[in-house]
Amino acid sequence: MTWCYKPQPTVVPAAHFDAAADAIALRKAMKGFGTDEQAIIDILCARSNAQRQEVAEAFKRELGRDLLHDLKSELGGKFEDVILGLMLPPEVYLCQQLREAIDSGDKKALVEIICPQTNDRIKAIANCYKKMYDRVLVQHLSSKTSESFSQLLTMIIEGARDPQGTTDPKLALEQAKQLYEAGEGTFGTDEEVFYKILARASFDQLKIVFDKYKCLSGRTIEQALEAELSGELYDALSAIGECVQMAPHFFAKRLHKAMDGLGTDDTTLIRIIVSRSELDLQNVKDEFEKMYNKTLLSAVQCETSGDYKQTLCDLIGNA
Repeated sequence: MTWCYKPQPTVVPAAHFDAAADAIALRKAMKGFGTDEQAIIDILCARSNAQRQEVAEAFKRELGRDLLHDLKSELGGKFEDVILGLMLPPEVYLCQQLREAIDSGDKKALVEIICPQTNDRIKAIANCYKKMYDRVLVQHLSSKTSESFSQLLTMIIEGARDPQGTTDPKLALEQAKQLYEAGEGTFGTDEEVFYKILARASFDQLKIVFDKYKCLSGRTIEQALEAELSGELYDALSAIGECVQMAPHFFAKRLHKAMDGLGTDDTTLIRIIVSRSELDLQNVKDEFEKMYNKTLLSAVQCETSGDYKQTLCDLIGNA
């Protein structure tokens, strides 16, 4: 499943953008008796995050009011969760999500947020976390998770991964051999070899490693991980494996699980749609349809309702 893709967002900067006009329109939508939820959706879902920050600044400058405070006062439930998520800078939003996941012990959410990140992006998130909570992210993680799991995530957070573009085919063959000898080629599993290679090598390097591994063992890296590992460490390493080969596949699967069966995991649903909307949500949509023979839009429409549904559907888009 190794191939390259061009990231395609579903939310892009609005043309002919006027932050002051948007600020006035939002105030009008929230002023007086009742709230015009559709007007809020139409404005905020059609602006990039950077533009939303400009609108918040204009709201303060032109009207002397705090936009987030007003939105919290007027909205409620899951609709409020989505809108406030859209209004926060991306790193701030993910830091909030990380803190909630750490405190609640949601290791799958930790994997989803941390494992796909590049060095630069995870560094920005870690720095933001320290500013927001006056606490080092890796220390908070290690106090709440098992040693091997926290060690793997710590390596990613601390930027142990080689920069993108760093490749060495000769080394990749050696790394593939090390993975084989740590798993299929021995009795038991040397987990440390797996997480050191998968957490340190660049994604470009790992693509080569996985190809070499298949040639060497006749099995894909996914098959090897499933056979050799379990629990939270398997979840983390398999997430890295999927994101190396095609991140939209990983996120499509996460979205499907969030909506499959009895009830809906709204926290995951909101987080992925909000955080990927300006990155590659169009790719995730395309992959979702290929994997499950239905559109992401139709799945979300079946699982949600009201203004909450309308907001998510606007972010997903019809195209």
